[in-house]
Amino acid sequence: MSSLFPSLYDLAMQPLEKRKFQRIRSEILTMACGRVLEIGSGTGINFPLYKKADRVDAIEPNPAMIENSLSRKNVASVPILIHQQSAEELEFADNTFDSAVATLVFCTIPNPEQALTEIKRVCKPQAKILFFEHVKMEQPALAFAQEALNPLWIRICDGCHLNRDTLQAIRDSGMKITNVTPFYKGLFLVVECENPDGGR
Repeated sequence: MSSLFPSLYDLAMQPLEKRKFQRIRSEILTMACGRVLEIGSGTGINFPLYKKADRVDAIEPNPAMIENSLSRKNVASVPILIHQQSAEELEFADNTFDSAVATLVFCTIPNPEQALTEIKRVCKPQAKILFFEHVKMEQPALAFAQEALNPLWIRICDGCHLNRDTLQAIRDSGMKITNVTPFYKGLFLVVECENPDGGR
C-alpha cells in the first residue's frame, strides 16, 4: 500500500464529493444503525456523516490512511474505533454487527469474495449491509475501455480495479439484495442488502 496515495486521495476526489458523492454517502449512512462495521474507512470521509449509529468499528489496512482519518474521527458525532485490519480477516466474533457499510472500497480489496464472506459472518441475521461502489459497466464499449485502462489504473491508483463486477460478487455471496440504485449511467451503484442468516 502506498504512503503517497492517502495524501492525494481527498484532493483527487473533492470535485466528485462536492458534486454528488457526499449526498449519496449521507443517504446511505442514515440507514446504518446500532453497532456499525465500516469496511475500508480510508481517510474517514464517512465519519462526520454517521447520525444513527451507536458505535462504528472502522477497519482500514493502510496506516497512512488511518493517520489521515483521525481529524475526522475526532469531530464525529458518534463513537468511532479504528482497527488496522484487512477485510478478508475480520477480527470480530460472529453476529456482532447490526449494520455494515462499504463505500468505494471493493475496487481495491485483493479478495472481494472472501471479504463478503467475512462481512456476512460478523453481521447479525437481517443486518443491513450497504455498498456504494464503482463497477464494470454494462455498455460494451465502456466496459472494453475499462478493461483496457485497468492495468495502468491499478498502478496509478494504489490497486484500484476499474473492471470489478461487484454487484455480481454480492449476488454470489448469498446476501439478499433489496435495492440497487445506479448513478452516472451505471458506473456507480448503491446496493442495499440484508444478511440472510448471520455468522455460523
